Amino acid sequence: MRLAGHGFGIELLDGWEARLFRRAPYAEHETTEPVLHLANFPLTEVRGDFGAGVVEHMRSGDVFVVVFDHGRAAADQTMFAHDGMPRLTAADFGGRKLQRTIAGQVGCQRFFRADGRGLCLYVVVGGGSTLGAMLPEINAVIALIDVGGR
Repeated sequence: MRLAGHGFGIELLDGWEARLFRRAPYAEHETTEPVLHLANFPLTEVRGDFGAGVVEHMRSGDVFVVVFDHGRAAADQTMFAHDGMPRLTAADFGGRKLQRTIAGQVGCQRFFRADGRGLCLYVVVGGGSTLGAMLPEINAVIALIDVGGR
């Protein structure tokens, strides 16, 4: 199955699901950017941008991936200096790299630019002991994300 919109495209691997959305602005003049969520388990319908409402329910072997678009203006900032979707290693992950620390989980957050946009890749793995086994599949999934794809 292929999902595309908001400047993203992805061909999903078997066993993975995705949601692509742009949340409603909190304030009248606020603009929001797209967010892509991927998981190898069923996603809840109500989720925060970085997985609130989802990560609390993850089990060992579950993987949750976010690509958060910070917009074109962010692409020139130093923190987005890496060009293209990062390839992850085990050293990128840790318990203290989570938006919210949950016992047994590990995560990583990498900033990059693609298609003239500043982006954040955020990944959470339930059961950090499964990271080594899951890393090839995580990299395979993120390699399928087409930033700029329609």
